[in-house]
Amino acid sequence: MVNEPTHAPLLSIVVPVYGVEAYLYQCLESIRAGIPVAESDAVEVVAVDDASPDGCGDMLRSYAAGHDGVRVVHLSSNVGLGLARNAGLDVAAGRYVWFVDSDDWLPPGTIAAVLDRLRQHQPDVLMLDHLRVHEDGRREVDASSHLLRGIPGVTRLADQPRLLRVQHTAWNKVVRRDFLDQLELRFFPGWYEDIPFSHPLLIGAEKISVLDRVCYLYRQGRQGAITSTRSGRHFDAFAQYERLLDWVARKHPDERLQAELFQLMINHYLVVVGNDDRLHPHLRRDFFHRAAEHYRRYLPSGGYPLPSGVTGLKHRLVGRGDWLAYSALRQAHRVAGRLRRGAPAGGGGTAVGAVSADDDPGRAADVATTRDDGTVTDRRDALAGGRLP
Repeated sequence: MVNEPTHAPLLSIVVPVYGVEAYLYQCLESIRAGIPVAESDAVEVVAVDDASPDGCGDMLRSYAAGHDGVRVVHLSSNVGLGLARNAGLDVAAGRYVWFVDSDDWLPPGTIAAVLDRLRQHQPDVLMLDHLRVHEDGRREVDASSHLLRGIPGVTRLADQPRLLRVQHTAWNKVVRRDFLDQLELRFFPGWYEDIPFSHPLLIGAEKISVLDRVCYLYRQGRQGAITSTRSGRHFDAFAQYERLLDWVARKHPDERLQAELFQLMINHYLVVVGNDDRLHPHLRRDFFHRAAEHYRRYLPSGGYPLPSGVTGLKHRLVGRGDWLAYSALRQAHRVAGRLRRGAPAGGGGTAVGAVSADDDPGRAADVATTRDDGTVTDRRDALAGGRLP
């Protein structure tokens, strides 16, 4: 049973909750503490207990009892992140909805800034910047953050196509509810549920606003997170991209758009297949061949922009389905990287100071680094001028 709000708030923040007992209070407090007193009626929090096996359900009951504007949905069985978001969306009353993951949190001043921008621009989609935060407290700029710079007022994807390469997550976008219903978008089950949800928002929007401000703190390295879990469920990415590309073919059959999404898809597959934290070695070959099948199936008739350097070479190998050459290249590239970093030959992982592209397939060759003095630098590989046939 969910209590109904006595008014229609401007913003509903939907928080799906599962197995995050250590982080839940920080998340909820960062939201509630950030709501200005004068704006208490403008924001509601809808927390969805996705049959969490720990103490999260009791925590939510206690928190909602002591805080106005917090409602809780308790699911009888675990349905996964995407469907839990749908359950929260079903009861959300706000004109806008924002999906915030329960192991992440918001920096001070965020809610006021978001409400102000929503009222000022009344966009279909409001895009937000974020920082990656590691367990040791180290904060890093995402490799895609530079794409949000210098976009005043409202825009469309046709005028700012680079926005398609911003990290494709639900939590870095605040969406007008009527627009969401107009597109008939909901989350699908399975991992990588953001893929067929996030891209269509930008493709279909007539009014996109960009808030060039860090509004979200994205926790890295949590045990149980998808990006640090070895599982065959990473194969879910294929079904999610099929949904996305089929939607684009039906709703927006534009060759340039299809080429851009195709490159993002192959980049993403390369991130997954090359990541030791996601796939067991015995699954890697099968994943590569599934990626090669998608390459042949969805390759645009007019080709697509080929990334430069090693990433572009890997694209070609996926296109040929050449697992042996890809595997040899991957191993050689990793050994060379360890030698450059001075790491032991048996070591692994990401270079210190480098922002991982794990959730950033549009910029698999991008790197953002943080110096000891706290300043941030970006290094981005330019797209090659040619196109793959």
